[in-house]
Amino acid sequence: MAIKMGYYHLDGAEVYNNEAELGVAIKESSVAREKLFVTTKVIANIADIPNAINESLKKLQLDYVDLYLIHSPFFASSDAELQTKWEQMEQVKKDGKAKSIGVSNFLQSHLEAVLRTAKVPPSINQTEFHPYLQHGDLLPYMHSKGIAMQAYGPLTAITKGKPGPCDDILASLAKKYFVSEGEICLRWCLDQGVIAITTSDKEERLSDYLRATTFSMTPKEVEDLSQAGQAKHFRGFWKNKFSENDKS
Repeated sequence: MAIKMGYYHLDGAEVYNNEAELGVAIKESSVAREKLFVTTKVIANIADIPNAINESLKKLQLDYVDLYLIHSPFFASSDAELQTKWEQMEQVKKDGKAKSIGVSNFLQSHLEAVLRTAKVPPSINQTEFHPYLQHGDLLPYMHSKGIAMQAYGPLTAITKGKPGPCDDILASLAKKYFVSEGEICLRWCLDQGVIAITTSDKEERLSDYLRATTFSMTPKEVEDLSQAGQAKHFRGFWKNKFSENDKS
C-alpha cells in the first residue's frame, strides 16, 4: 500500500522480521529499483556482518540496499569493538552491497568513537527524536560532522506523550495550517533538517502525512515547540538502556 501511494523509502531490519515481506512487496510493486530507497539494519547477527548483509539481501531479493545501519551501539563493550564493526560496515559499502552506511540509536560518544578511525563516516544516525526527546546537543553535533539525523517515533508527543506541555501548541499550529497534529510533529522535524519516518497501516493517514511536505513552520514556531518539549522527558524506546531522567 505504501509503495502504491508514492512512499518509496522502505525501512527494514533483521529484528523487525520484515525483510522477506519487503522483498515480496518490492517484487510485486513493479516499481523500478532505482526509484526505491531500501534500508535495513544489523544487530542480531552483528558478530558476522559479512554474512548478515548476504542474508538480508537474500530475503529482500536485492543485489544491494541503499542504506545499511548498525541498529544500536549497545552490543559493544568498548570503543574498539565499535570501531571494528564499523570497519566491517565500510567493507560492505566497498563491496557494493550498500550504497550508504550508517548507524542507529548512537549517542555523541558512540559517534566520536567511530569517527576516530573511520575511513567512511556514517552518513546517517537513525534515532528516536521528538519534542520530548531532543538528545541535548546531539543534533548540532551531527550537523557539524555532516551526519544526517533520521527521526523515528516523531509522533510520540501525540501518540504516547499526552497529556504534555506541547498539547496546546500542537493544537494551535494544526488549526493554523489546516493539518493534523501528527503533520505538525513531522514538520517540526523537517524544519530542523531532520528526516522523519513513521508507519501506519491506514491509507488515509499515509495520504495525510504527505501534506507535511507542503508547508513550513516559522523558526519561532519550531523553537516554541522545542522549548515546550524541554519541560517533559519521555523515551518510547530502549528504556532499559537509560535511567529515567537521562535525556541523552
